[in-house]
Parts: sequence; C-alpha cells; structure tokens
Amino acid sequence: MKKEGSVPQPETEPGIATAEQGFVILDGPDGVAVTMTPEAASLTGHSLMSAARLAHEQASAGNR
Repeated sequence: MKKEGSVPQPETEPGIATAEQGFVILDGPDGVAVTMTPEAASLTGHSLMSAARLAHEQASAGNR
C-alpha cells in the first residue's frame, strides 16, 4: 500500500496485453486495466514505442 502524500515513482513492471472478444485488454500494476479497440491499442503501442525510444535517448544524454 502506498503512503498518502508520497511522491509517485515510475513503474518498473510492464503491463500485459491480451486479446478478448475482439478487444485488447492491458493489465497493469496495482489493478490498473484498460480495454481498447484494436485500432486504439495499435496506435497506443506505436506511441509507447516512440516515447520509449525518446526516453532512452534522454537518459543516455543525461549520463554524459
């Protein structure tokens, strides 16, 4: 259980995606779940990959 007033920390555990009856369900930590259409899931996946690449670049630049 998180303490009230604590600063949120980045999640280190990945979400798990599954396909159910024509929808994509993304289960995340702490009971977070999102149901998306296949189109929304695909666009979300592309957006996540782009953001992850940029974040890696930013982290690498910060370590110089």
